[in-house]
Amino acid sequence: MTIENIQNVLLKCYSKDLCYPKVQNNWSEFNKCFGMCAITSLIINDYLGGDICKIYVDEISHYFNLIDEKIIDLTSSQFNHKIDYKYYQIIDRQKILNDDTKHRYETLKMRLIKKLLEQVDEKVYSCNSCNKLVDKFPNDATVFIGKDQTIVLVGEAPANNGWRKSHKLWCDINSKVLPSGVVLQKLFCIIDRDIFETTFLESVKCYPLDRKNLKTCSSNCKNIMLEQLRILNPKLIITLGEFPTRNLLNFKFNKFSDVVGNIYEVNNYKILPIYHPSPISPKSYKGNVPIFEKLKLTDIL
Repeated sequence: MTIENIQNVLLKCYSKDLCYPKVQNNWSEFNKCFGMCAITSLIINDYLGGDICKIYVDEISHYFNLIDEKIIDLTSSQFNHKIDYKYYQIIDRQKILNDDTKHRYETLKMRLIKKLLEQVDEKVYSCNSCNKLVDKFPNDATVFIGKDQTIVLVGEAPANNGWRKSHKLWCDINSKVLPSGVVLQKLFCIIDRDIFETTFLESVKCYPLDRKNLKTCSSNCKNIMLEQLRILNPKLIITLGEFPTRNLLNFKFNKFSDVVGNIYEVNNYKILPIYHPSPISPKSYKGNVPIFEKLKLTDIL
């Protein structure tokens, strides 16, 4: 998530339809940053924080970022001269997000997320850490990007007959909803959400040949999982079961039941462990109901 990498990927995402409408006809492949300053500054603010600033260049409003007193302007190349940043004002991001800008920003961010995640997937399929412990799936996406990205569900490991083969979240290869999906959707109804529109990934990226290898595989995949979460940048991470929870919490715990249902802040993420929704677990539904009823009363979502 370096500025350089974000900038390189953004250049691949820019297109005429994302340009500020009043100057859209002047956009070209030779000046891809043209008319992209507002939506770009919003994205940098999402990932790196700081302030969004506004100045006037050639009597035209121009947006850039100020992070730790350093100017970050990824669209300055649209002008054919140096910019004087002396007289700027800090802008509340909500004032930028009118209907048109919000649509262009959300479209650009989705394109960026997909391309960044594709880069991570290349690491997954070139990884040899767990070769003797797992079966690898055909090279495809290891993250399901749902319409709802405020929540990211983190599972333990992919099922051999699950979504990575069916390409339908929570469905087996015959497109039948898996039992865990049935339970989880009942829980999500409590918070008025749909699991089939919720972003999902797993702690382990390949299919473990033996469940006893989950701990080793989770450890080997941890950095990849963290990289995916940094790209998605959710408001809440819900961990399904023990292994993803141990991977994400920055402290050790003895019993999983000691941490279930509590919301922890780790590396600027809010993490909520729940019992795994598999019906095999006696707490898959009844044990999780109070957690979701409590979650509904928070302002996190």
